[in-house]
Amino acid sequence: MINKEIKRDPSTSKLFDERSLKRDYATLLSLLKPGLKVLDVGCGTGAISKDIANVVGSKGHVTGIDNTGHFIESGKETYRDIENLELINTDLFDFETEVKFDLIVSARTIQWLSNPQEAIAKMKNMLKPGGWLSVLDYDHTALEWLPEPPLMMRRFYASFLRWRSDAGMSNEIAEEAADFLKMLGFQNIEVLNADEVYEKGQPDFEHKISIWSKVAAMDQIVEEGYISEADRLQAIKEYNHWVATDAKRMVMKLNEIRGKN
Repeated sequence: MINKEIKRDPSTSKLFDERSLKRDYATLLSLLKPGLKVLDVGCGTGAISKDIANVVGSKGHVTGIDNTGHFIESGKETYRDIENLELINTDLFDFETEVKFDLIVSARTIQWLSNPQEAIAKMKNMLKPGGWLSVLDYDHTALEWLPEPPLMMRRFYASFLRWRSDAGMSNEIAEEAADFLKMLGFQNIEVLNADEVYEKGQPDFEHKISIWSKVAAMDQIVEEGYISEADRLQAIKEYNHWVATDAKRMVMKLNEIRGKN
């Protein structure tokens, strides 16, 4: 689903496997019921897809698609016992099916696209009349850290946002997606806040807020000239120290945007 060729480390499969419907897409639960045919666009390893499959039950079915092959292969192995789950290695724009879905979901995916409106239009064409689309994604411009992290990480983050923007990706897709749904004729459009809030004292606090060390490990931003290797490594070092010592809170702004076909 990614327009710009972004290098994906196979080790990140483990990060995707940590996700769950209840923790990472809880707002979707109100749309789920037994018997639904669901398409999960940008499913990663299928961790959330398999939870959806468990909710829709044996009379329902979930198809998950992702264009990163090692994610799909990992998911096929990990979730091979989920009989009503199918994982397919394909790009959204290459995916063709005669099936019309009751529900199409896309979590943390269209943020990586330079043509999100076209992606939403493609998904709309695969929905049944009266079917629902649910998109879950970030507003990266509204990330909150308390206290502010070290200067080099703030510089890295600014470079990351510039790199994304120059590649045509929206840093505010969580705020823009509702307008795309409206322009495409969706009805009953809702925007549900789903912020990811991590606070010191939570069991997984350091693990969760360390996501930016992992993002900063992307060689691609250095290779494309957005930050020097020395500054990137310094950002990681200083940020890891901040996480272990001063960090108290991080909020990643996240919305679910849904609409009826």
